[in-house]
Amino acid sequence: MLALADMSAMEMAAQAVALIALGLCIVGFASTRDDRLMLALIGANVAFAAQYALFQSWTAAVLTVLVILRIDLARRFRGNVAVMLGMLALSGAAAALTWQSWIDLFPVMAMLLGTLGMFLLRGISMRVLLAGAGLAWMANNIAIGSLGATLAEAMVVVTNFVTILRLMRMRRRYPGVDLT
Repeated sequence: MLALADMSAMEMAAQAVALIALGLCIVGFASTRDDRLMLALIGANVAFAAQYALFQSWTAAVLTVLVILRIDLARRFRGNVAVMLGMLALSGAAAALTWQSWIDLFPVMAMLLGTLGMFLLRGISMRVLLAGAGLAWMANNIAIGSLGATLAEAMVVVTNFVTILRLMRMRRRYPGVDLT
């Protein structure tokens, strides 16, 4: 990672935008309601896409824009395998067109895990795959030198696991209640 004094104005702007995404991610993953999580993730991903564009990490930027579409589609077409496969095909094509280096494997893995989780799963199991996606995004952010986004994804993963524990406790305490 670059020292603050060595960063360009674009890199500093990218770091600032990533901190905005951090706040939105924490709000979303702290929620035990899937709908609130999805809405907060839309806002966070707008900020992440801008940040990746400022870093000129094009595969990550394009896949992050597609994450916004995926969130909307997953909310409207929950469990629809055809729509999910279409989203995966679109993501694969976007990655192939913007591929720059091996680092682009991380956003591709994150997109795959997030897509499977959001379309096919709910509650705890969805959050487990989203935590895996967060770890892949964190690896990407470390590789491109984004301190703000690395911190954001680390907080997402931690907050996500805390919420998983909360949901597990709620499930034990209120066994008949739907927690999604």
